[in-house]
Amino acid sequence: MCLLFLIPILMFRHPGDSRRLWLVFFAVAACLIAEALLRGGALNTVDQRLQDFWFQWQGKRAEARHVAIVALDEETLAAYPDDPMVFWTDRLALAVDRLREAGVKAVGLDMLLSISPERWLGKLGGDLQQAARDYDRPFREQINSGQLVLASTRSGSGGRETDYLLPSPDYLLALPDFDIPGHVALADLLDEGDGVIRRYLVAPVAQTERAPLEGSVPVLGLPSLLAVRAAGLDPLAASWMLAGRQVAREQAPEPIPYIGPPGTIPRVSLKQLLAPDALNDPAVAALRGKAVLIGATAAGLNDEHFTPYATRLFSGRGILMSGVELHANVLESLLSGERMQPLNDGLRIVSLLILTGLSIAAFVALPVWAGALLWLVSALMLAVSGFLAFRVGVLVPVSVYAIATGLCLLSVLGWRLTGEERERSRVRQMFGRYVSDQVVEALLKSGNRPELGGQSQAMTVLFSDIRNFTTISERLNAKEVVEMLNTYFERACAPLLAQGGSIDKFIGDAIMVEFGSPLPLADHALRGVRAAIALRTVAEEFSVWMAHRFPDRNLPQFAVGIGLHSGEAVIGNIGSPTRMEFYGDRRYRQSGLPTGRDDKGDRLRYLGKRINDCRSW
Repeated sequence: MCLLFLIPILMFRHPGDSRRLWLVFFAVAACLIAEALLRGGALNTVDQRLQDFWFQWQGKRAEARHVAIVALDEETLAAYPDDPMVFWTDRLALAVDRLREAGVKAVGLDMLLSISPERWLGKLGGDLQQAARDYDRPFREQINSGQLVLASTRSGSGGRETDYLLPSPDYLLALPDFDIPGHVALADLLDEGDGVIRRYLVAPVAQTERAPLEGSVPVLGLPSLLAVRAAGLDPLAASWMLAGRQVAREQAPEPIPYIGPPGTIPRVSLKQLLAPDALNDPAVAALRGKAVLIGATAAGLNDEHFTPYATRLFSGRGILMSGVELHANVLESLLSGERMQPLNDGLRIVSLLILTGLSIAAFVALPVWAGALLWLVSALMLAVSGFLAFRVGVLVPVSVYAIATGLCLLSVLGWRLTGEERERSRVRQMFGRYVSDQVVEALLKSGNRPELGGQSQAMTVLFSDIRNFTTISERLNAKEVVEMLNTYFERACAPLLAQGGSIDKFIGDAIMVEFGSPLPLADHALRGVRAAIALRTVAEEFSVWMAHRFPDRNLPQFAVGIGLHSGEAVIGNIGSPTRMEFYGDRRYRQSGLPTGRDDKGDRLRYLGKRINDCRSW
């Protein structure tokens, strides 16, 4: 932020460079404001929605090589229509057993079993309670084997034991060594306000909240614990090396690199796994070496969530994703090492400074409408560039670049409206009537302005008058004289301006033109000679016009006299700061030309003598 205070000080110390410093100030200020908005979270919604569209545009991004789903789908529910879910533990035990026989690395159950058949039937007492214990024994044995990860959830901050909803105590007692953090995971999802799941936490509850409960409550998320178990690592460690990258328990939320829309993760129906010949099924055999999640995919079980694939720009929604598939995407990321890495802070700031600098330069050089159009085009190009970076796993905050360049555009626009544009209009008004458009534009780009007091400059001056003008004017009436002069001057000025000449003034029938003023020209003398030759051609053509326009007036042959002189001259604004006129004063030390503005009569007589002395073209 100190740059904001430093730049005005530099401007004060170097007033000649204030224009460039103001532009630097605009670029730096735009960067700082855009970066502050990004860090403050004001641009999150824009970037999140844009990244949602990138997921949708790319479609299926990769194959799931490490994860599969055993789905509690509509087909499975239809096979057991009369059984409450609390009595499905025998089927779950059989499914886990067959998955172990098929050679899977780890099994996670994305279902919260908060009540067991024993407790449910125990309320009735008698033989039913004892029957329930035998009924649920195979499932408790699978839990005790240490190969099954159970799911739990929480409400509140997670700082109290009552915040956690754990599996039934019957299942907790079956855990090896009653190790809850090592075998029970949190199935909570990270909702950041808009209901769309975009990121995940390795440990969903902050360490400061769970510290007093260490050892008695779950710590890791379901995908995290399952990935650690599949890799054969210690769940109680502070970090792990998974797929070649370090994963820390307390690391910040990371983007979920979804591999595709709902249905991308391969799945096997639970009904298919429970079939007598399930181990001979190629789909079941393909689960070997993978981590498997068992969970509900049937729509009626209400375990569906918004992901980037479900958002829409205006209205409606796409297909929701089941919770088990969402966890499977995170698990695939941990086991494959694929990440969605935000753009590095240093690289982002450097590229932001470069882009704002280029934007300022472009917006200053272009008209306002062209600058606005360029900004719109650049915003689209930024979105395309962001999508290309997204495809290689880099999340670029496009909004910060669009906002920074937009601020540059507004800064340049305000600068023009308050100062620069008015100055340009003033210069155009001052010089546009007697200087070619090319000279005016070159003068504006140069940044030099003739100031009150004048400056010495090398130039060439061309003088031209009409021969025998007195005789011609005596034989024409006043209206016809004005018509003749206007027609002639209109034709004569074109070649003079084409050579970069500045028409100083019209003195009756004479023209005074300067080459090398107000903008210095290295070839001012050559331009003056070319202009004189062109003016001679104009005079010859105009004589034909005179003969046709006034055929019966007995006028002398139309001709002009042309004189050229090169040397040092003083140019500048003559007058007061409130009323000025651009003026060039030749300093002919050897010629005796009067230099005072008040000696106008003497100057005209001198110029007339000089023109008459020149060669008549």
